[in-house]
Amino acid sequence: MAWSPPATFSLFLLLLGQPPPSRPQSLGTTKLRLVGPESKPEEGRLEVLHQGQWGTVCDDNFALQEATVACRQLGFEAALTWAHSAKYGQGEGPIWLDNVRCVGTESSLDQCGSNGWGVSDCSHSEDVGVICHPRRHRGYLSETVSNALGPQGRRLEEVRLKPILASAKQHSPVTEGAVEVKYEGHWRQVCDQGWTMNNSRVVCGMLGFPSEVPVDSHYYRKVWDLKMRDPKSRLKSLTNKNSFWIHQVTCLGTEPHMANCQVQVAPVRGKLQPACPGGMHAVVSCVAGPRFRPPKTKPQRKGSRAEELRVRLRSGAQVGEGRVEVLVNRQWGTVCDHRWNLISASVVCRQLGFGSAREALFGARLGQGLGPIHLSEVRCRGYERTLSDCPALEGSQNGCQHENDAAVRCNVPNMGFQNQVRLAGGRIPEEGLLEVQVEVNGVPRWGSVCSENWGLTEAMVACRQLGLGFAIHAHKETWYWSGMPRAQEVVMSGVRCSGTELALQQCQRHGPVHCSHGGGRFLAGVTCMDSAPDLVMNAQLVQETAYLEDRPLSQLYCAHEENCLSKSADHMDWPYGYRRLLRFSTQIYNLGRTDFRPKTGRDSWVWHQCHRHYHSIEVFTHYDLLTLNGSKVAEGHKASFCLEDTNCPTGLQRRYACANFGEQGVTVGCWDTYRHDIDCQWVDITDVGPGNYIFQVIVNPHYEVAESDFSNNMMQCRCKYDGHRVWLHNCHTGNSYPANAELSLEQEQRLRNNLI
Repeated sequence: MAWSPPATFSLFLLLLGQPPPSRPQSLGTTKLRLVGPESKPEEGRLEVLHQGQWGTVCDDNFALQEATVACRQLGFEAALTWAHSAKYGQGEGPIWLDNVRCVGTESSLDQCGSNGWGVSDCSHSEDVGVICHPRRHRGYLSETVSNALGPQGRRLEEVRLKPILASAKQHSPVTEGAVEVKYEGHWRQVCDQGWTMNNSRVVCGMLGFPSEVPVDSHYYRKVWDLKMRDPKSRLKSLTNKNSFWIHQVTCLGTEPHMANCQVQVAPVRGKLQPACPGGMHAVVSCVAGPRFRPPKTKPQRKGSRAEELRVRLRSGAQVGEGRVEVLVNRQWGTVCDHRWNLISASVVCRQLGFGSAREALFGARLGQGLGPIHLSEVRCRGYERTLSDCPALEGSQNGCQHENDAAVRCNVPNMGFQNQVRLAGGRIPEEGLLEVQVEVNGVPRWGSVCSENWGLTEAMVACRQLGLGFAIHAHKETWYWSGMPRAQEVVMSGVRCSGTELALQQCQRHGPVHCSHGGGRFLAGVTCMDSAPDLVMNAQLVQETAYLEDRPLSQLYCAHEENCLSKSADHMDWPYGYRRLLRFSTQIYNLGRTDFRPKTGRDSWVWHQCHRHYHSIEVFTHYDLLTLNGSKVAEGHKASFCLEDTNCPTGLQRRYACANFGEQGVTVGCWDTYRHDIDCQWVDITDVGPGNYIFQVIVNPHYEVAESDFSNNMMQCRCKYDGHRVWLHNCHTGNSYPANAELSLEQEQRLRNNLI
């Protein structure tokens, strides 16, 4: 039995039985799609969009070179083979192309020769299919909900809820109301006839909500009837116009956008038949995710929270986006992008409390992960509650690399926070003096933020609220930027954020404003950027290279000068005696999307005569030995004497080297290695007795340089020391902790400062 595709949409009329687009693209002037099993988006019947209508391609003279051009146009690396005689079922509508003749180098199918559009002697029993290599080429980076185009380029655009009840109008975000659709630039209401919970699910997903609940339709009908009888209401005259309505919508519930549903804008007979006779507007009620609920809402059940933590997003610039990581066997790992699509991405988004996915990203678009690749070829149907419910292969089964890490951008609710913050006076739109809107005595007022305690964590929240990505600088002095005349007053002080807030207004701050220096030149500012570096320690290398050395004091003068020994070394009889050192190698990867550069320029670097090198960052890493309850028993620090590309993957050029006063930094994809035999590459444990400890390394400990993800900057190992030998085991980075052992940024900071 041939596979039967589901129906899709038309923006002008209801087209029943037409299959949904799969992998639409824009490399050429003609759009292609493959219609086949949802679990295999790289194969199916080849269809072409021409004059606003999808049609098929005849298999006459069709061969591998034609299939290769089609697959490349669809975003895949190559074609594996083609299929004749309607292997993927017979299509409908015109047979647009026959006797297609390609050389194989064309960028799109319309550049190949053929009989001409619609000139064919074939029947649909000869519809051709293609099977592409599942790996996508580098130029094809994401599958987006692009408000799917209909004939003549007209489009079904955004969706919103118009609150009807007084309580719904006061709710932020708006979760209940009449469905309105923007069609051809004008807002229309949707008729409730034939409206289902599947429709509501799609609408809620588009608005950033993970789920939907039934509404009291009888009550809303009474409200509607009252308005229709009210002589002062314009509703009755408006509803008589077909331009007021979207006549009917039918969704399966798995669509990421209403444009993928069956949408009948007007009745079949057009103006001769009124739209939505006897009906009313469709009303939807959505359920917001935990991060978007009012504080008084009852907390989630523990079970569902634990389930949620089996998937997470990392390194995203905005809320609801990031690289997808899953927890398997108590270890976090990534998902391969083979067959990754909007359906599977939407399951992840809803599982995390967001709406449906607006973009499924391929090719490590939001940075590469480090560690195992747990899943590949994920095949969700769209109704699954969690990603673990979807069929998938193990990541190791088909040769996936971290350059294939999948990511997602989810729909999130509009909380209105972006309208409560702005920048003023900057040289570019992404920087400036920060101005916020807060309520003062019940009246909204714009003002500035005191820069006391202002740091990178707070700046990160501000940039995210502004929709500008990551903070690369947290400015404490902004006298060189002039703010708005009516926003000179300091309205926020003592701001302290954990880093997960959606807006500065959600951070802790002083009740009455208290800015000891009075504001003036000391007001908070930010510089934002849409990408950032991300440094991660190779935990395995630390574990494999650790050893003890008793080093004579005569060889430690320089290290002593640079404070790389414990305080007790100050009281020894130099140069007689030795220090016991726990030595190890470290390898620090930049897995982000921009190079890691020192905060200061070369003119501010400090020359150290002893080692004859420059320090670009005073403290680049912290090395500590802790008791099992977190108290420090030994510590060493590592100044960034040489921040460079020690190695890069094949095909990637090293950009930073310290020789000859060169530029310092770590290029995206490269790593900086500190060998075990370099001075200060140790922890001085001379004064430590035998026992079990925690060995800890923290990269960029003072957040001097912005990163897309600070949660993976800490690495810990279990350490056993018997007085003569040392063993490190179970080394892991902070972001590879199991769900029940994750630390918040605030908890990590306490641990780093030895406050536990």
